[in-house]
Amino acid sequence: MKELVEVIAKSLVDYPDEVVVTQTENEKAIVLELHVAQSDMGKVIGKQGRIAKAIRSVVKAAASKESKKVIVDIT
Repeated sequence: MKELVEVIAKSLVDYPDEVVVTQTENEKAIVLELHVAQSDMGKVIGKQGRIAKAIRSVVKAAASKESKKVIVDIT
């Protein structure tokens, strides 16, 4: 999951070197935190959050094999 979010984010931003994804797990969920440069925040979120929703949908589809919930936080 972490690699998937990283690849998607790096293809969207102007500063791919500043993209950092951290993954934490517990019994029920996997939390992925996506950190990007401040100037790239709008590109990752998109108008009305459409790109962020699309990223979350792709990750949710990829995680459907596991019985855990996946949460993507963009900071």
